[in-house]
Amino acid sequence: MDHPKQLWKPTQQFKDEAGLTTYMTWLQKNYHLSFSGYQELWSWSVENIATFWESLWKYFDIISGSPYEQVMTTDPMPDTRWFTKSSINFAEHIFRKYSDDRPAILFSNEQGVSKEISWSALKNSVASLQHSLKKWGMNPGDRMVAFLPNIPEATISFLAGNGLGMVWSSCSPDFGTTAVIDRFAQIEPRVLITVDGYHYGGKAFDKRAEVAEIVKALPTVEKVIVIPYLNTGLDVPQQVMWDEAVSSEAIDPTFIKMPFDHPIWVLYSSGTTGIPKAITHSQGGVLMELLKYLTFHNDVKEGDRSFWYTTTGWMMWNYLQGALLCGASIVLYDGSPAYPEIDQLWNLADKFGITHLGTSAGYVVANMKASAQPGKKFDLSGLVSIGSTGSPLPPEGFDWIYEEIGSDIWLTSISGGTDVCSAFVGGCPLLPVYSGEIQCRALGCDLHAYNEEGEPVLDEVGEMVITSPMPSMPVYFWNDPGKERYRASYFEEFPGVWRHGDWIRITPRQGIVIYGRSDATLNRGGIRIGTSEIYRAVDAVPEIADSLIVCIEREKGEFYMPLFVVLRQGEKLDETLIKKINSTIRSAYTPRHVPDEILVIPEIPYTISGKKTEAPVKKILMGKDPAKAIKKDALRNPQVLEYFIELANKINENNIRN
Repeated sequence: MDHPKQLWKPTQQFKDEAGLTTYMTWLQKNYHLSFSGYQELWSWSVENIATFWESLWKYFDIISGSPYEQVMTTDPMPDTRWFTKSSINFAEHIFRKYSDDRPAILFSNEQGVSKEISWSALKNSVASLQHSLKKWGMNPGDRMVAFLPNIPEATISFLAGNGLGMVWSSCSPDFGTTAVIDRFAQIEPRVLITVDGYHYGGKAFDKRAEVAEIVKALPTVEKVIVIPYLNTGLDVPQQVMWDEAVSSEAIDPTFIKMPFDHPIWVLYSSGTTGIPKAITHSQGGVLMELLKYLTFHNDVKEGDRSFWYTTTGWMMWNYLQGALLCGASIVLYDGSPAYPEIDQLWNLADKFGITHLGTSAGYVVANMKASAQPGKKFDLSGLVSIGSTGSPLPPEGFDWIYEEIGSDIWLTSISGGTDVCSAFVGGCPLLPVYSGEIQCRALGCDLHAYNEEGEPVLDEVGEMVITSPMPSMPVYFWNDPGKERYRASYFEEFPGVWRHGDWIRITPRQGIVIYGRSDATLNRGGIRIGTSEIYRAVDAVPEIADSLIVCIEREKGEFYMPLFVVLRQGEKLDETLIKKINSTIRSAYTPRHVPDEILVIPEIPYTISGKKTEAPVKKILMGKDPAKAIKKDALRNPQVLEYFIELANKINENNIRN
């Protein structure tokens, strides 16, 4: 493997001031442990799982209504229980960072609305909404669901419900009606908070009809809190306007301490092949994980301004709320990241003095292709780190950040998921950044690459697995007796070991390279090819706006590997461009990476959470019933599936003729 280019390394001052260094100093004083560097610390954290998590309980001074009996039980995954007999409240830990010296929330949207919400205003709004919830008879364990954009009311609602021990769940208003019902109906909510519509890309989207349909499909809902975001209002049963719901003069929030493993929220799998899995996380597991990751791996400190571009339908929204645990202000944005210009997020960083800016690999690549120069256009001097997630960030994306944003930026490419509402691998303020490489495995995350025999390998591509439990693993899937769906999702391939479904390589530097989803792997003649390698090469072709690749296994050991491309406006796929694409792929990788055919399509099918759908497309092209291959309502743009259905029919007709 090539030795990648080192793009950044922390100064001694940066390392000395890192939250991770403070923790290591604390370990030396309180546990008489000293480490030569991060890798030694990581090894200790996964070899001494119970001691590591116990140290975090003490280090972060977790508030518990009763002492714990055991740090962790000896039950194997997924039945391990943590900090038994303890009782905590997540929102209580948020509000212990109350300060009149800085805002709690900074908000902006496409329409140019900007506002700051002080800790005092946040506290009052949370207490006031809690007053209404209590008046309506809401109890710990009751579900509160939200159909909301990324607006302050979502954060207020979550904290209010959480303080009372309610279970949160949210979908963004760009979700289709069936997608929302498929998710919320599973958990039988008592309260729904909704808008009448939203804006995106300069357009208004009226959602009144959809909300009425959702309310009708959720018979357990007793109260519908309406935020008139488009100023059209709603007319649904049991509705209460937001201003009325927060009209009480209550000042102090209530914090009901719940068992450590009491649900905090329900997140959902993409639901591409069936009803989405209702992934249920625990109060304590999420609290411990977010404190660990944000403090040590994102280095979020009091007074920082933390931002991730996200909707309420993606786990990064939940993750972002955790920055409040660290005393940071959270920055919320509602709108398109590329409206009115591709560089809108950099504009936000300038406007709000963002310290930690999180985005997607796709956004970075889109800026790179558009030849954006945000470092020259905006004042980004406040930026300490840039986070990237959602899909693997190619080395060219790393290089673009350092060329166009600044040479002193700490770039933290991360990967985790809805499954743990955090990152398995990501940033480390003590280590250098290498092009195309994630810096480290996170503390307490016993992650390895397994070969097909289930053996750990180094500097080879293998299945990403986690071999020891983590507190933030789901406590269960909702409505999954005996944890059957839970076990089937992660533990079928390697008994007792969590298989996550990514191809990774752990480099000699202990960094991580991710090659894409293992269930969408291109297997050509026994050679496994990560989809991210193809995308990296195609991203370098300026005429191509987006792409998707699959490899279909045929009889007699033959393969058909088509590349689907979306052309930039004004471009056409002629022989010259085909040769250019193929030669770019061949020179970057091998002849095996070159597709059998290149086909133009109007757009790439994406899930609502922004993932390309290689595996379902592959199933459709192999002749599987499209209704069983993918649920259209799980897609952001389901109409594009018609193209693949027609192509599958042609392929099957040709096979019959031949």
